[in-house]
Amino acid sequence: MEEMIDNTQVLEEDTQKGRFLTFSLDKESYGIEIKYVTEIIGLQEITEVPELPDYIKGIINLRGKIIPVMDIRLRFKKSEKEYNDRTCVIVLEVQDISIGIIVDTVSEVLTIPEEDIVEPPQMNTNYKNRYIKNIGKVASEVKLLIDCEKLLTEDEMEELNESL
Repeated sequence: MEEMIDNTQVLEEDTQKGRFLTFSLDKESYGIEIKYVTEIIGLQEITEVPELPDYIKGIINLRGKIIPVMDIRLRFKKSEKEYNDRTCVIVLEVQDISIGIIVDTVSEVLTIPEEDIVEPPQMNTNYKNRYIKNIGKVASEVKLLIDCEKLLTEDEMEELNESL
């Protein structure tokens, strides 16, 4: 009996390997590993919380669960953009913490083969884009693959937990 192993976790990871939810900010296309995505929701009322960093827009109540919401444009130091009917919130589960990220538009779920995923070029040794883990080559396009684990530092996660 001890020989039997629960393979559901392994199986789940295999089916998610190389799969990315893609979204757009301006003209750039990004991807998030599907294993972090719990759901995609339309933009809903956000309650502002004082003294949070400007890229954290506030909190939402998602079926009774309070979730902080980050405007990923501001996190990436892009200009703020007025939200519209295409604006979505992608709810992520990162290190047992749920967080919503606001994106301009969600595109699709893509499978990107391992051989089409490369490290970002090292253009400037003094500056490292910590949010971009890899680059996915899809036909003639490039998808910037986000490192979800680095969207918030440990200190920022702690600060968020204390504020909420």
